[in-house]
Amino acid sequence: MRLSGVAEQEYTGLYWKSQMNRRDLLKSAAAVSVTGLSGSTAPVKAQIIRENQAVLKISSQDNRLPGATLREKVLKLEKWGGRGLELWGNGLSGRIKEAQDAIKGTQVKISAICAGFSGAPIAQDPEERKRAVTSIKELLKLAGELGSTGLVVVPGATNKPISNPEEARKVLVEMMSELGQFAVECKTRVLLKPVDRKESFFLRLLADTAAICKDINHPGVCMTADFYHMAFEETSECGAFLSAGKYLHHVHLGSRKRNLPGQDDRSFVDGFRGMKMIGYQDYCSLECDCIGNPEIEIPKSFEFLRKQWNEAAI
Repeated sequence: MRLSGVAEQEYTGLYWKSQMNRRDLLKSAAAVSVTGLSGSTAPVKAQIIRENQAVLKISSQDNRLPGATLREKVLKLEKWGGRGLELWGNGLSGRIKEAQDAIKGTQVKISAICAGFSGAPIAQDPEERKRAVTSIKELLKLAGELGSTGLVVVPGATNKPISNPEEARKVLVEMMSELGQFAVECKTRVLLKPVDRKESFFLRLLADTAAICKDINHPGVCMTADFYHMAFEETSECGAFLSAGKYLHHVHLGSRKRNLPGQDDRSFVDGFRGMKMIGYQDYCSLECDCIGNPEIEIPKSFEFLRKQWNEAAI
């Protein structure tokens, strides 16, 4: 759906009345040099926000992996150095045993569950919002059963969103307060995901998402970042991750053209630097296509990511 005039400007510009805007988030995250926040790949001097040293745990969505069975996919993923398997929420209730059996005896864990719920959190129709709550709760139960980091939720994924951005934000905060408590009871999280303007007029920046998480102020509501979407919306990937800070618990990987990392000129170094500065501990998962033979290209991509991670000095 295409919004026009003031409505689009409001969605684009973050005119919400929030307790913390993007500048506040950046200031509270770390003291960073101007050069570092300008998008430069030069090393930045900053405080390390978390005490733990960041780790790169590569994951992949199951449908991106080659293999006749999920078990075969997991064994290849482990062989290539992957440590996380991300599952789609669609039909997940019928795949629990398959997923548990697939990772049994391996170093691979279930990283996240991606979407798959019905309804939409900020839909105009109240009934559609109710369906979203019910469906998300069902998936959170399954995510907890699988020991998953959380359930990825794109709030703006609807053709008929609430037209007033302040009202949409209010509805989302109230809804997520309820779902966050339910998520904790299931021993998992809701992971709000911002996407670029081609896919949604609501929630595009990591800082905006972190501000919502701060307002909700519940451990059951955190966020996902996606390198593909960030390429279109963020002026500084390092700065964006600093703004996400403690709320970041999952990352999606994709090149500028949404192919495997390393299959175009897209660099991950600046973003990885920001992740190191916040002591990121969770998974980075492939959500992208593959040009060529995945048996050859995915291991190459994993090696590319490890190299970029090592280059992200702080």
